[in-house]
Amino acid sequence: MILTKSLVELETMREAGRITAKALRVVGEAVRVGVSTGELDRIAEECIRSEGAVPAFKGYHGFPATLCTSLNEQVVHGIPGRRRLAEGDILSVDCGAIIDGFYGDSAMTFPVGDISPEARRLLDATAGSLEAGIARCREGMRLYDIGAAVQKVAEGAGFSVVREYVGHGIGRSMHEDPQVPNFGKAGSGPALKIGMVLAIEPMVNAGAYEVHGLSDGWTVVTSDSSLSAHFEHTVAVTENGPMILTVE
Repeated sequence: MILTKSLVELETMREAGRITAKALRVVGEAVRVGVSTGELDRIAEECIRSEGAVPAFKGYHGFPATLCTSLNEQVVHGIPGRRRLAEGDILSVDCGAIIDGFYGDSAMTFPVGDISPEARRLLDATAGSLEAGIARCREGMRLYDIGAAVQKVAEGAGFSVVREYVGHGIGRSMHEDPQVPNFGKAGSGPALKIGMVLAIEPMVNAGAYEVHGLSDGWTVVTSDSSLSAHFEHTVAVTENGPMILTVE
């Protein structure tokens, strides 16, 4: 069942989103050559808790950290630890916060120092595909209009869209109905209604779209070892169009 949120609930979700966005910003400011992903995780947790919120990912189905930190060929769900960032890396950081029972969820992919032109194109295309998907979050549009818009931008740039992992509804639970694929046929799927809140999160690969999981039970990588980027916002469908909740 696809849930809708009241104006009061959306205000709480805006606060969860603001805290999530702040944590991502603080982490992004700390991204540099030599910093470990574990250090970035500590920074994020301190930021979230200082705002009176709780990290959404820590303990979720046993996940051990505040952030998902996914480097280069890692797509999603990378576990922070001792690995240190190197010049030319790209780092996907997925972050969530809970306050007053509601979730915020957002992700960005950061360049580490000078990155290759191909990596820069990948980041730009993935961010652009997210913008295109968000623009479709309007009353009366169809759910797969979002994925079709994401797919058009990503594939138009010569990249591929991950099929196995998708966006999702969000609210009092991290993952609610509906699933939000980053591909699909425009004009199909359930109609979007005012009050729906969706986490839209393109995962775009420089190579083929196939992925697989590693032995840690969490980290997902591209099957051809190509680079992958990930951007995400929590977005509400409102009378005035899409409202991005994960902003400061």
